[in-house]
Amino acid sequence: MSQQPISEFIEKHFLHFNAATLLDAAKAYRQHLSEGKKMMVTLAGAMSTAELGKSFAEMIRQDKVQIISCTGANLEEDIMNLVAHSHYERVPQYRDLGPKEEWALLERGLNRVTDTCIPEEEAFRRLQQHIFELWKSAEDKGERYFPHEFMYQLLLSGVLEQYYEIDPENSWMLAAAKRNLPIIVPGWEDSTMGNIFASYCMKGELKPSTMKSGIEYMTFLAEWYIENAEEDGVGFFQIGGGIAGDFPICVVPMLAQDMEMKDTPFWSYFCQISDSTTSYGSYSGAVPNEKITWGKLDTVSPKFIIESDATIVAPLIFAYVLGQ
Repeated sequence: MSQQPISEFIEKHFLHFNAATLLDAAKAYRQHLSEGKKMMVTLAGAMSTAELGKSFAEMIRQDKVQIISCTGANLEEDIMNLVAHSHYERVPQYRDLGPKEEWALLERGLNRVTDTCIPEEEAFRRLQQHIFELWKSAEDKGERYFPHEFMYQLLLSGVLEQYYEIDPENSWMLAAAKRNLPIIVPGWEDSTMGNIFASYCMKGELKPSTMKSGIEYMTFLAEWYIENAEEDGVGFFQIGGGIAGDFPICVVPMLAQDMEMKDTPFWSYFCQISDSTTSYGSYSGAVPNEKITWGKLDTVSPKFIIESDATIVAPLIFAYVLGQ
């Protein structure tokens, strides 16, 4: 693969400490794919609101990721950015805000994520009317789907195209929908759309059973892993901590120990971008070797922790993997 300016810059300057780990992890990611093995990418935090789609969508289009695990927030916020981008507001001085300034943002319908405010009316409510129609239609037909499948139906229907405010090439969810990429969304109920779905259930307009559950996501992932891990396992590229990573990584010991499928291969590559520190019981900050004791990683699995800001690190690694 010929090197382009970003890759050349990384190889020239990223020689020590976290920078060197970034380069090592990127090289190992590329090597992993070259050996015909598959990669899971997990998205925590607010990476969609950070517009990760500008780099991640191309990773999907070029088959550099074969399965995704993400929070419900990341699932929906990429689409929100797609349809309401011009209504977002940046607040560079967010550290200086007091309670009264925060309340003023609330009154304007602006929900703040660090330095970026998501517009409630244009983002949340614009999606709500269309996604409810899909939920209700499925329920009336006695059909059930996963949260990401409903989002795929929404995107592929074309009903949102009237609202597009960014280049759709920069939406990772749209790229994933076009490839029907498997997505795991643990704890989806924690998201805005999950809260909205719950409200319809409380009002008696929908049934909880219309939405497939977290247990069904785990069994779906287990079946996918059995079919795709082969003898060498799947790679695990984790952006941030939390449930987006904690949930799917457990599928390997579940298969090996609880299903007694002793030949289940370990995750064959592991990288986490995190600024969480190792502390008493902090799984997000745990070093990869701890995962060996839980039957998730092998002693020889390539392992990396990049202790830095994922909004800086992830686009650089993706650019390197893409040869940019």
